[in-house]
Amino acid sequence: MNAKEWIAAYAQALGTSAPTADEFRQLLELAGEAAHSSERVAAPVACWVAAKSGRDLGEAMTLARRIASDG
Repeated sequence: MNAKEWIAAYAQALGTSAPTADEFRQLLELAGEAAHSSERVAAPVACWVAAKSGRDLGEAMTLARRIASDG
């Protein structure tokens, strides 16, 4: 089972939809920004915080980049 298949199965088990291909890409970019700007463990937590905020992934990425450039 590859990552996208696992995520699809997990989303189904949680009763939600899996991310679209574009959302998947944006989540990986956000995770990469967090990991490279801080520590690797920041990647999954940054994605969780972005989801919890309810903000658009593009806006979440903009804010992550702003924090990275200010730090």
